[in-house]
Amino acid sequence: MATKLKTRINSEKLERAAYVLKAVAHPTRINIIDLLDQQKELSVTEISELLDCEQSLLSHHLTNMRDKGILAVRRDGKNMFYSLTDKTITKIISCINDSGF
Repeated sequence: MATKLKTRINSEKLERAAYVLKAVAHPTRINIIDLLDQQKELSVTEISELLDCEQSLLSHHLTNMRDKGILAVRRDGKNMFYSLTDKTITKIISCINDSGF
């Protein structure tokens, strides 16, 4: 007879986790999070150079993650600087990095 199992995560946390995972489910977005984990704040130009990614494509990814509450943005003159709103997202990067993926 199978033992009854209970979920260990409440539904609100599951919904938030699914929302965040969908928002970062792209290699470029994961790389952005990894860079911002290493550096408190980076400009769009710096991220573009580090990832060797076109600024227009990068801006799309940054805007998407900002709109979903993963990134914060600060304007200084013509430059936009991005940072992580919550460092807990970086635990996902650590799991990926430590795994056999």
